[in-house]
Amino acid sequence: MSSYVYILRCGDGSLYTGWTNDLAHRIRMHREGRGAKYTRAHLPVELVHTEEFETKEQAMAREYEIKQLTREQKLKLIGPHV
Repeated sequence: MSSYVYILRCGDGSLYTGWTNDLAHRIRMHREGRGAKYTRAHLPVELVHTEEFETKEQAMAREYEIKQLTREQKLKLIGPHV
């Protein structure tokens, strides 16, 4: 089963990074306000970046790497979406 790292652009322009093994379900949860506490307070959200991995450990490691980036570095990673 694949695992995914994703970045959401929140309604206030902030960026949220997470990981999941069911991307469609997780994004739907965020959009319905039943995702992470952070995104619940920053709706609406838009999916702007995804990366696929073979294992959850790889996805979790990449999520950590992305969370260490500056906002400017994250914007470069996601490209013209934001």
